[in-house]
Amino acid sequence: MRNPMTRVSRRGRVTIAVLVVVFLLFTLFDRLVGAWADYLWFSEVKYPQVFTGVLTTRIWMFLIFGVAVGLVIAGNLYLAYRARPLLRPHSAEQHALDRYRLFLLPHMMGWIVLVAGLIGLFSGLSAQGHWQDWMLFSNSTPFGKTDPEFHVDLSFYVFEYPFWRYLLGVAFTTVVFSLLGALALHYLFGGVRLQGAGERMTAAARAHLTALVATFVLLKAAAYFLDRRGLLLDKFPTQDLYGAGYTNINALLPAKEILAWISIIVAIAILVFSNAFMRNLVWPGLALGLLALSAVAVGGIYPAAVQSFTVKPSQLQKESPYFQYAIDATRDAFGLKDVKVEAYSADNTNPPGSLLDGKDPTVANIRLLDPAVVGDTYTQQQQVRGFYEFNPKLDIDRYTIDGKTQDYIVGVREIRYDQLQQNNWQNRHSVYTHGYGFVAAPANQVVCSGQPLYVSGFFGDSAQSDAKAADESCVADKDKIPVTNPQIYYGEQMGDVYAIVGKSKQSDRDAEFNVPTGGEDQSSTYSTYDGSGGVAVNNFWRRMLFAAYFRETNFLLSGVLNDHSKVLYVRDPETRVRNIAPFLTLDSDPYPAVVDGKILWIIDGYTTSATYPYAQKLDWNTAIQDSSTAGRVFPEPRQDVNYLRNSVKATVDAYTGEVKLYAFDDQDPVLKTWNKAFGGKLVQPRSAISQGLMDHLRYPEDQFKVQRDLLSRFHVTSPDGFFSGQDFWEVPKDPANSAADQPPYYIVAQLPKQDSPRFQLTAAMAPRKRGNLASIMSASYVNGQPRFEVLELPANTAIQGPNQTHASMTSLVDARKDLTQFASSNSDVIYGNLLSLPVANGMLYVEPIYLKNKNDKAFPRMQKVLVAYGPKYMAYADTLAQGLQQLVKQVTGQAPPPQTDNPGQGAQPTGNQPSTPQIQETITAMNKAIADLEAAQKSGDFEAYGKALKALQDAIARYEDAVKAAGGTSPASPSAGASPGPSASASTGTSAAASPQPSAG
Repeated sequence: MRNPMTRVSRRGRVTIAVLVVVFLLFTLFDRLVGAWADYLWFSEVKYPQVFTGVLTTRIWMFLIFGVAVGLVIAGNLYLAYRARPLLRPHSAEQHALDRYRLFLLPHMMGWIVLVAGLIGLFSGLSAQGHWQDWMLFSNSTPFGKTDPEFHVDLSFYVFEYPFWRYLLGVAFTTVVFSLLGALALHYLFGGVRLQGAGERMTAAARAHLTALVATFVLLKAAAYFLDRRGLLLDKFPTQDLYGAGYTNINALLPAKEILAWISIIVAIAILVFSNAFMRNLVWPGLALGLLALSAVAVGGIYPAAVQSFTVKPSQLQKESPYFQYAIDATRDAFGLKDVKVEAYSADNTNPPGSLLDGKDPTVANIRLLDPAVVGDTYTQQQQVRGFYEFNPKLDIDRYTIDGKTQDYIVGVREIRYDQLQQNNWQNRHSVYTHGYGFVAAPANQVVCSGQPLYVSGFFGDSAQSDAKAADESCVADKDKIPVTNPQIYYGEQMGDVYAIVGKSKQSDRDAEFNVPTGGEDQSSTYSTYDGSGGVAVNNFWRRMLFAAYFRETNFLLSGVLNDHSKVLYVRDPETRVRNIAPFLTLDSDPYPAVVDGKILWIIDGYTTSATYPYAQKLDWNTAIQDSSTAGRVFPEPRQDVNYLRNSVKATVDAYTGEVKLYAFDDQDPVLKTWNKAFGGKLVQPRSAISQGLMDHLRYPEDQFKVQRDLLSRFHVTSPDGFFSGQDFWEVPKDPANSAADQPPYYIVAQLPKQDSPRFQLTAAMAPRKRGNLASIMSASYVNGQPRFEVLELPANTAIQGPNQTHASMTSLVDARKDLTQFASSNSDVIYGNLLSLPVANGMLYVEPIYLKNKNDKAFPRMQKVLVAYGPKYMAYADTLAQGLQQLVKQVTGQAPPPQTDNPGQGAQPTGNQPSTPQIQETITAMNKAIADLEAAQKSGDFEAYGKALKALQDAIARYEDAVKAAGGTSPASPSAGASPGPSASASTGTSAAASPQPSAG
């Protein structure tokens, strides 16, 4: 007769089986559906080797590491079980453990398999996440360069070191879990005892446990040997530099080696003394104590003493060679080795008459439209229907039209799905499937009361014929950048919205909204997608798949699908490239370009590493932050980088979704390694880049920001200069947003020492903790090769920097009056890019001013422009041409000098006081304090008022000291009033009364 417990056990087994099935359905089903849909997508874009390569690598790593760790742990647990004593001593301790033994013994092997399986499962899951480390390790490509200390090829650090470090971590984890599990079982079954007569540990338990401890110590020896190489990735203790300094090389390096040999001796001592001679744990314990003491003394106290008593008193002399290693490695790792630095005196402070003749390429191409500002303008003027939208931050590219090459503000007209009036499933996914048109306008031209002159992307002739104002055409007479397929099926605004396209052979009706035709009836034309993109949904199983994948039953129920239907998904260009090349770090600003009649998204891809010896390490996401990225809501996770190459140019066809990867830096070992890992055909060679595409490649913005940040220090190439830090620079704050750095800007210009105009990315730099100008950086492509150049001003220059110039220009009486009036007339004042342009051996500054009415339908219009040349000549005008004319007339005496706010209203130097960068800084500080004072008065915040008053008094004192130091007479204190009080009225000289909006280039 069967025991009732048997029936319960059967029920329990059935219940467990049902729960397991349900668990698998809810967990594995989604993964299988996702994998199937992903495979179809990778097959559509013709990169199935990426999907299969990554998947098989992750599966093999999961299996190999999971099984290996599980087997080692299971073997040790089984050995501990088998080595249990047959007769256990009688003691209260052993009696207390009987209940646990009775619970485990009937299914001991099952428990061992369960515990080892769980640990192996988690180990496998962890290992499959390191698939990139394995791919780099197994496909390592030599750099052809060695580190300066061990003379080992750099490929070891970049490709092999991370995997060896991970492998050691897995080994340590496995040994620790084995040791803990074995110790628990030995204790449970009496091999290790805390009470009772006789030995505390059986011979078998002692041999097993000491072997595991010895293995752990041997792994520690291996870690010490690997740590020797890792010293070259360390950070200097007293300098913001990376690599091995004097203490690391002369103290820590030998200490690591000594500790490694001590660890080997200790491991041998543990095995021998605990099992062959003493047969106890006294000597092994002493050996472990010796190891710990050695680690503290040799690895900690001795290096600290060397640092304090040898290095610190004469750091420059001791560390100079290592400083040089760090400087050279950083410049090499970030592509700065060939930066060309030219001296630029900028001593001409009088605006030349050549500003007016239009012959200077830089002046002729001065950009007035700010792509970060006019996105709303494009959307309002070029949308026709309310569901069209341009990216809020447009892009800049150059085109040759009518024989003239210049930069254009460009964007594509995309669908804004949340603005559809009937936002049902059919409209969202099968009717409104695409945007329409590539819209461009010259960056240096405004028409029709401050709006762009559109030259492409029109819906039809009617849209052009009506766009006139005061006999001035607001758009070009024809589309000057024609495209073959203006429909935008793949774009930045698509999000996760998929599109269902295609019609059956029996139907002649086009279902996709194409373009509005205008007219009173608001009629439109319709079309059907004819591109190669998309995955076929032409049978029941595919419909089932995508119904599960998108969690949408309409795939099974809706009549919009037919035997020719396709679904377009993953429509964001950046995501498409990231899926195909997951090893790339992508530039944050993809941009559209018309290449051979096609609209292509161009995306810059970077290969990076964090283990390049001696190179400076930085957080990528912090380094690329400035006012143009200030709108990001969520902070990005930290990404350490100390090697950077713009190795890949990727394109995504806006109509077909076709993705192509081109090797732009075909000498990059990291790219070669990844290409080898995916069969050698993932990235096309550089020779495959057509001339049409090459003409639209531009120096990437994120790379420039990182290099700009590094060059602020690493333009100093001598150890003594680097140690003193006197010549370091910094990125100036954005004049329109003092909380963030000024972004770089693209311009077409011919800078000094350049033989022809170029489309280049430029930025101004200031000396650290000073406001004047230190240098102008520019980066461009010359004959398809990157060229980074720096115009360095003399150290004693008095040329104002961007913020000082902005403060001076906005202090002009006419500008201040207008800006205050604009703010009071329900308008927002928006400052565009402040361009710093080296022209005619001087510095020309140009800053456009936009106005936007405070209502939903308004858009920014460029209304005014501020210009300055040198420290004395400034103008405020309706157009750039008028502003330049005023500058030249001021020099010739045909126009009065610019009038700024008087000292009673804003801080300005009086009389014939000298003007130096230090004086200008204090003036800027006084103007800010005055503005804060006025704001505190209006808000009634007495605490803020007191702080602002104290800041103003401090700034006035610094101003007086600066004037005296410059050789001027003892000045009267400029202020916002001698005794500011609640009724005082201050007018600032630094910002508009309306809060300026940040802008970016």
